[in-house]
Amino acid sequence: MNFLEERIAKDGIVKEGNVLKVDSFLNHQMDIELLNEIGKELKKRFEGKPINKILTIEASGIGIACVAAQYFGVPVVFAKKAKSINLEGEMYVAEVESFTHKCKNQVIVAKKFLGEDDHVLIIDDFLANGCALQGLIQIVQSAGASVEGIGIAVEKGFQSGGRIIRNLGYQLESLAIVESMDSENGTIYFREQ
Repeated sequence: MNFLEERIAKDGIVKEGNVLKVDSFLNHQMDIELLNEIGKELKKRFEGKPINKILTIEASGIGIACVAAQYFGVPVVFAKKAKSINLEGEMYVAEVESFTHKCKNQVIVAKKFLGEDDHVLIIDDFLANGCALQGLIQIVQSAGASVEGIGIAVEKGFQSGGRIIRNLGYQLESLAIVESMDSENGTIYFREQ
């Protein structure tokens, strides 16, 4: 069991409907030492890739992406879920469906922050059905940039997202893959990696 699986087993809470709550350490309250370990591990897994930008989606991916960016020495761009008066100029837009929030959002990245010379590592906290990742991939492709890899903290291996993204040919690295969960007794089973 790796460091993230251990932490999920210790502090993760399984809820009905295949919901895994990790808000006490990953995506509401953030354990910075844990995020630091995630950043180091992602750097190791994507060593040698010409990454010059990290892309994530608001809000839960931002903390992980920012800490990881320190190891890559690159800026972080995050796709916004709502257009604000501060956004100006041309935008890349993709529609994504959230498993957690059960809704569709348009995500937006200003064109000035992503271009054809960019080699992008996409980072997010969770991978379930893969809709958010497909939206981010679409944005990178629209920019003429290249996806160098995808780093995920927690993948729900019993849902289709991981298989879909891997079948598209991307290097997908999930630090913890949950094979199954039992909400009645709170058990979490991880895939051997």
